Amino acid sequence: MILDTLPAYLKHWAQEHPDQVWLRDLKDGQEAASWTWSQAHDEVMAVASALEERFGHQRNMVILSRNRAHWVLADNAVIASGNVTVSMFTTLPPSTAEYVVNFTDAAVVFYGGSANWEGVREILPEGVTVVALPGTEVEGDHLTWEQLLEEGAGKMPRNDPQPEDLVSLVFTSGTTGVPKGVMQTHASNLVPIQRGLDYFGLGENPQLFSYLPLSHIAERQLVEFFSMVSCAHINFNESLETLVQDLQFTRPAFLFGPPRVWEQFQQAILGKIGGQEALSGALAQDKAGMGELIRAGLGLDQVKYCLTAAAPTPPALIHWFDELGIQLLEGFGQTEAMFVSVSTPEERRIGSIGKPLHDVEIKLSEESELLVKAEGCTPGYYKMPEKTAELLDNGWLHTGDKAKIDEDGFIYITGRVKDYFKTIQGKFVAPTPIENEFAANDYTEQQCLLGRGYSKTVMTCVLAGSAAAHDPKDVEAALLERVHHINETVDHHARVGAVIVSKEPWTIENEVLTPTLKIRREQVEERFGELARELATASAQEKEIYVRWVD
Repeated sequence: MILDTLPAYLKHWAQEHPDQVWLRDLKDGQEAASWTWSQAHDEVMAVASALEERFGHQRNMVILSRNRAHWVLADNAVIASGNVTVSMFTTLPPSTAEYVVNFTDAAVVFYGGSANWEGVREILPEGVTVVALPGTEVEGDHLTWEQLLEEGAGKMPRNDPQPEDLVSLVFTSGTTGVPKGVMQTHASNLVPIQRGLDYFGLGENPQLFSYLPLSHIAERQLVEFFSMVSCAHINFNESLETLVQDLQFTRPAFLFGPPRVWEQFQQAILGKIGGQEALSGALAQDKAGMGELIRAGLGLDQVKYCLTAAAPTPPALIHWFDELGIQLLEGFGQTEAMFVSVSTPEERRIGSIGKPLHDVEIKLSEESELLVKAEGCTPGYYKMPEKTAELLDNGWLHTGDKAKIDEDGFIYITGRVKDYFKTIQGKFVAPTPIENEFAANDYTEQQCLLGRGYSKTVMTCVLAGSAAAHDPKDVEAALLERVHHINETVDHHARVGAVIVSKEPWTIENEVLTPTLKIRREQVEERFGELARELATASAQEKEIYVRWVD
């Protein structure tokens, strides 16, 4: 069954499975509240009617909230009313939030709990209506969800949704330059999911787990909209502190995580077991039993598909999880074009993002940039016609990623077009493959290669938590050994001359990571660039590789 708008799917399941639970909030590892398809439909339509009556159509409405059922209910109400959802990260700095609110002329902000609310509240211009979702306290003039629900009780919105209607603006991470508002329609949300549905093999009515920000396109499509197409249940994580507990309750059929999340799972496993040596010993004694124990402990014993995407996944990490019987399958999509390629258990090459999904055309430009042509891509960037023209050229979407394609059609991302840099020799270096090679060591969990205009390249990194149990001299020796291995395999101009070990983790809070857990290279360069350049020069002069620890 294929429908062409989001409200059509909500109505369909409310009629076909009215008493089946769709949304479930978790608390203390158990169900705290739930909504059936019919309950959700009635609540969404009532609020949509109230929004339509108060604000009309095609107004931009921000959702700023932790993941919860009311995030999805508010999103569907905004869309059903003929308005546009602007998803905002709960970790967004006030300056960026102010840019988004002003740039979109936001009329409404739905607030449902966030760490950055105090800062965001201060930047809201006059005339913006704040709507408090249930269970949240808001000072000053505001509406509540309950008020809107009462205003629209028993009503249906007049809006007649069409596939190409604008329904959402999703802002890019802003790893380079000003964040861009990617326009999303019913079609650009539904077509990619319909295209990818057959690849996951999740069966009927699967359990889904929502823990990554719904403000990000991946969580929104892979959980919220995927559930609406496939009649799946969504379980909402209470907090990061209860992540494993909530996973154990849910036992999802599908789980998506960027590489940073899988690294954190890895460190949690090693921390509980007592380090890599202890894990290796346990696997040597009973690999099947130990793997089963770990999967059950994580709540992943029922999972049928684990997707890793959004950033390069180090092959060493994928091999590590393979030993536990957890198969990380790489895929590719971006805010502008989702469900471009995926790996499957039957067709998988570690390091590759898989092959294009059916009905997706790909090719490489003269500069080896990956270009995509497919139904369901974004129509462009909001109020940025010049950027839209750069993105879309004669039907081909420019992904901004450099790639190569092997003889069997497997795609390999080699780096971002804008991430490539020239060393002092004037030759280009692709940092991603070198970072992946460096990540094969046992002691680091984040790494970023610098070298723009340097005499040598310099690897900056953050140690994994498990490294604290080891002698720093042993850690240094292992990092140097890894660098020597890399330098034997890369071109002379790309050789690593130094390693900077940061004692401070890279986080969203200190703005080295984007809200989607990608490393901001310009932030790393700003923090460590001066030292990195000095070490690169010294390495070139002294023919020595340096390791420097910094606070």
